[in-house]
Amino acid sequence: MTVLNRLASQLGRNDEEPNVLLARQLAGESNHDGIAEIIVNLTNKNKKIQHDCIKVAYEAGELNPALISEYAETFIELLKSRDNRIVWGAMTALSAIADMSADTIMKHLEQVIAAMHNGSVITVDRGVLALSKLAAVSRENNNEIFPYLLDHLRNCRSKEVPQHAESTLLAVTSGNIEGFLRVLRGREEQLTESQLKRVKKIYRRLES
Repeated sequence: MTVLNRLASQLGRNDEEPNVLLARQLAGESNHDGIAEIIVNLTNKNKKIQHDCIKVAYEAGELNPALISEYAETFIELLKSRDNRIVWGAMTALSAIADMSADTIMKHLEQVIAAMHNGSVITVDRGVLALSKLAAVSRENNNEIFPYLLDHLRNCRSKEVPQHAESTLLAVTSGNIEGFLRVLRGREEQLTESQLKRVKKIYRRLES
């Protein structure tokens, strides 16, 4: 039986619950045939099916990254889509598998960064997380990516600093910690009390 019949749009539903339930089952069973059908239909002519499938893909990937890790290039290609829902969904999927599929994603690093520059808030949030995971994989990756992450933290909106700094923390090493702290301290005056509280929590984590 096709898994498409269980998508929200095919059940006449306007909510995401059927897609989440399907993703949980596919992830729990490590159902490669089922996820392969989902991936194929990311380019279905029916936009509702596309949107359902990207939801299932990234939800399943967050629970079981290995299940979607072989499709990294598919998600990278979807970053070119004109459909914002597909773009941020693809970036969310990439953030789930970034460490596992690092070699593949690094080959397309410029494309990932370009999608962040042109993307929505969610695309940027998930992009920062994906890049941080990539940078944590190896020294070579870190040398290439961490300067971009620091530049992003210098220039992103103040309200984004805490979340993006928390993601970037994954890639902080003994060799780049001073630069990271310098950038955060340079943003302190622009932060609200609650935002600064989150940043100070990062300081404490690094001190411990």
